[in-house]
Amino acid sequence: MKDGKKSTARKVVYDAFDAIQEKTKAENPVEVFETAIRNVGPAMEIRSRRVGGANYQVPREVRPERKQALAFRWILLAARGGKGKPMHIKLADELIAAANNTGSAIKKKEDTLRMAESNKAFAHFAW
Repeated sequence: MKDGKKSTARKVVYDAFDAIQEKTKAENPVEVFETAIRNVGPAMEIRSRRVGGANYQVPREVRPERKQALAFRWILLAARGGKGKPMHIKLADELIAAANNTGSAIKKKEDTLRMAESNKAFAHFAW
């Protein structure tokens, strides 16, 4: 939702669900949506921690509420990044891609996980 326009956001989401139903042929669009959110949610992330004048990127597990919020945010960012199509089509395409473990949102999740893995040496700084 941008600028508090709930009716516009609701219309985009429902139109995206209709587009998902057309593209996936009789599959329940809510299941595709739930699968996409589950696939995009990260298990680990990095947080900055200042220790003795130096900043360390400390890997942390992600709480379920934050995992869902990040998944929503990344899917919307990926959908907004596309050009030339209506928002509901871009959102539908990104949700289908995320449900199939492809797309920009999944790439963002993998990059985050890769960063957490590479900074595992600083895990002892976790608070």
